[in-house]
Amino acid sequence: MIPAQFDYLTPATLAEAVSLLGQHPDDAKILAGGHSLIPAMKLRLATPQILIDIGRIKDLAYIREDGGQIRIGATTTHFQIEASDRLREICPLLPECAAQIGDVQVRNKGTIGGSIAHSDPAGDWPAAIIALGAEIVAVGGGGERVIKADDFFVDMLTTALDQGEILREIRINIPSGRLGQAYLKVPQPASGFAVVGVAVNLTRDQSGKCNSASIGITGVASKAYRARAVEQALTGSALDDEATAAAATHATDGVSVNGDLYASDAYRRHLAQVYTRRAIEAAASRAK
Repeated sequence: MIPAQFDYLTPATLAEAVSLLGQHPDDAKILAGGHSLIPAMKLRLATPQILIDIGRIKDLAYIREDGGQIRIGATTTHFQIEASDRLREICPLLPECAAQIGDVQVRNKGTIGGSIAHSDPAGDWPAAIIALGAEIVAVGGGGERVIKADDFFVDMLTTALDQGEILREIRINIPSGRLGQAYLKVPQPASGFAVVGVAVNLTRDQSGKCNSASIGITGVASKAYRARAVEQALTGSALDDEATAAAATHATDGVSVNGDLYASDAYRRHLAQVYTRRAIEAAASRAK
């Protein structure tokens, strides 16, 4: 459990970090909170020659409201999001998801940007980010670009970040209307990662019917994904038991479901349907 030898760099600014990454495109890894990268290095699953630690760049840790959006810096910790009273008011899915990540030690050190950039297929944040229709801001040698959450998670441990780019910020439009949000998961007992995790973001119209629905699911496939078939089945429905149960049967439509020692593909498919229904019910009950 000892990593291979590496050099450790501590840039003072994001611009310096981008420059260092550009100088060592094949040899360097970005370190934020370290709760994904360091264990991989100890197991020698990752052997970077250089670590560029952006966790010391204070300008990357923040939660702000600007222009109708929530803006969260890449090195904002899970606990900072969990503890935000303002986020509980305007986007409760974020602190609810954060509270279910790992344990207290992990939440105090791990970062939202590091988690998203790692793209663990059982990570919690990707499901919430997809359900919220977030935008991810990346910065590289060629400047800044914005990537939609639906396009960001490419495959297991693979994102749309280009070589030399660093995730700087997550942007989420402040939800409005009769809003209901929820995140429910089945945690793996040893690691706390999601065997199945479902994030729901929905609104009701004046009659109480589902006006819009956006659902992200993690732990099921090789990457987190948007359950569009469930969304389509919910939209316009009364959000009653029958409609919710019927919509949840589509939770794994078009998806190759993972099977492992803890949960077979059939069991995981069943859990996805059950927890999609429960998460929808929880979100619907909160849409006042």
